[in-house]
Amino acid sequence: MNIISVILVSFFALVLLGFPIAFSMGIAGALTMFTVAQNIPFMVIPQRVFTAMDSFALMAIPFFILAGELMNQGGITKKIIGFSDSIIGHIRGGLAHVNVLASMLFAGLSGSAAADASSIGAMLIPAMRDDGYDDDFSVAVTAASACIGPIIPPSICAVVYSSMSGLSVAALFIGGVIPGILIGLSQMVLVAIISKRRNYKVGTWRGFGYMWKSFAAAIPALLMPLIILGGILTGIFSATEAGVVACVYGAIVGFATRKIHLKDIPAILNNAAAVTGTTMIIIGFAQVLSWMLTRGGFATALTSALLSITKNPQAIFVLLLVGMFILGFFIDTTALLILAVPVVAPIILAVGIEPYHFANLAIIMAIMGACTPPVGVLLFICCGIAKIPVMKGAKALTPFLCVMFILIIVLAFIPGLVTWLPGILLGD
Repeated sequence: MNIISVILVSFFALVLLGFPIAFSMGIAGALTMFTVAQNIPFMVIPQRVFTAMDSFALMAIPFFILAGELMNQGGITKKIIGFSDSIIGHIRGGLAHVNVLASMLFAGLSGSAAADASSIGAMLIPAMRDDGYDDDFSVAVTAASACIGPIIPPSICAVVYSSMSGLSVAALFIGGVIPGILIGLSQMVLVAIISKRRNYKVGTWRGFGYMWKSFAAAIPALLMPLIILGGILTGIFSATEAGVVACVYGAIVGFATRKIHLKDIPAILNNAAAVTGTTMIIIGFAQVLSWMLTRGGFATALTSALLSITKNPQAIFVLLLVGMFILGFFIDTTALLILAVPVVAPIILAVGIEPYHFANLAIIMAIMGACTPPVGVLLFICCGIAKIPVMKGAKALTPFLCVMFILIIVLAFIPGLVTWLPGILLGD
């Protein structure tokens, strides 16, 4: 067997056996070195792991995670939900609409789908159950809307993609704005249809005074993404430095509102460190596997295989996106981007695909995989909160995934929806 065969067979075998993704990648890389790449010393594994983590661009990840923890502890999530409820909570299926809108607003704080699902799901899934919504529908809305978290900037996925491809993280951030908004709006249309069909209750309009009060309370949260993007676009700070600014801002807001006290800091740091540690371990071992795939000529083999099927750039575009979605069934989003980007980046350049257009859609497809079994972290988080079987939640998620697929097709054939805004704001 060659390098590629050993890697793919051993990796997917370990995943199907239930090994954690990070260790599946690390063991698969070590096994490949031991069996078919014996001229490579094992010392290369820790070297590659360390090199992958030793990146200034990736330092943005722990800072954005910590900023999300600070804002969540500071009660910002409740204020976002309250503001969303004041706008659309009165229409039929109001809490479901609030779920989607809150995810769109929360996306500007954490950049993480899992953080979105955990924070908003913990509050809204029980509230939706008390308000008469079906548990599977509540899970589906929460998991699907959590996908918006890494699409609307800031985005941890965009930081990872940028570090692996050399593309501008600012352009990737801005490129996700319109797709993220369109995904949120399309989900709200679907929510309206399902809510009418199931006859979910109509909320109560509380007046513009309540809306203004909720808006005033949410201003600190709404300012954070503006500060981050404004600083990046004007060149005041980089994406990594924006993460530091977000942490400082989150701490100031938390202490100023007296929602965070000194005694809370150890727990906040501990939670952020745990999430960061998990993410960085995945990044390190994914880089080992990605390096072995590159050494084995996987990009060249895949390019030849695709060109033997079709030489149409749009067809190759679609095939690569479908491949990202399917791989997302089995591989964590961060790991998938680290594995796939070095492989697909040369392909999209070779066939003339616009790299930023592809990058933003690839991120969306990879995130959608997080809603599907067997890995499906968003699905597992939401089903765990609702205490329902995973397959029941997966079935309810199907219409939301179908709507996202339709939107992906639209975005694929209208590149301007992704590339227009970065071109206007960044001049690219």
